[in-house]
Amino acid sequence: MSEENSAKQFPKFNFTDGEVLLINKPYSWTSFDVVGKLRNSFKPLKLKVGHAGTLDPLATGLLILCTGKLTKQIDTFQAEEKEYTGTFTLGATTPSYDLETEVDQTFDTANLTEVAILANCQHFIGDLDQYPPAHSAIKVGGERLYLKARRGEEVELKTRRVSITEFEITRIELPEVDFRVVCSKGTYIRSLAKDFGEKLGNGAYLSKLRRTRSGNFRVEDAYEVMELVNHVREIKIEEDFR
Repeated sequence: MSEENSAKQFPKFNFTDGEVLLINKPYSWTSFDVVGKLRNSFKPLKLKVGHAGTLDPLATGLLILCTGKLTKQIDTFQAEEKEYTGTFTLGATTPSYDLETEVDQTFDTANLTEVAILANCQHFIGDLDQYPPAHSAIKVGGERLYLKARRGEEVELKTRRVSITEFEITRIELPEVDFRVVCSKGTYIRSLAKDFGEKLGNGAYLSKLRRTRSGNFRVEDAYEVMELVNHVREIKIEEDFR
């Protein structure tokens, strides 16, 4: 929602029975940072709060939070189709497939043409098997993959079946290309960046990512984190939250 509207309008929330809260996740915040911030603002109610689909710390955009009894519907919301926009940087790769780690290999982009870049999208539309990044939150042996990766441990990764229904390049200004993608739950856009570069016979990593939609929920209707937190703190809990 626009800054003007969001500053003026808040519905009368019923957090205990359950609310679906749309948050515009800030850059560098983890999804759990957002959940924790909202959960703390609800004290002393000790409400259940959860999110429906993790966003990486370096990503921004739509994060769906559920409170109270609606936390039981998190899996339903999480399964919805997602839309993202962002930027691939061509001509280089990183171990994490994004800006979390330093560039480990570079490539010459002089021979990359606009025609080849645009046509490359077609290879990734439909159902495909995708390897998750080694630097991801997937658990192997009860531990997050990124913890193993940071220790330099090698883990045999298994592919995941994902679906991409729309994939387009919206700007080309080498080494950067902007994109928009519509995909299924579980799709790693970082892995898409890596695979996109490899298919070009080059390299690529994800340098910017924003989730713009999940199901029918859109980032334009989301609150800023502190905007919502401050509103919650202003409410008289004993009177308005029961």
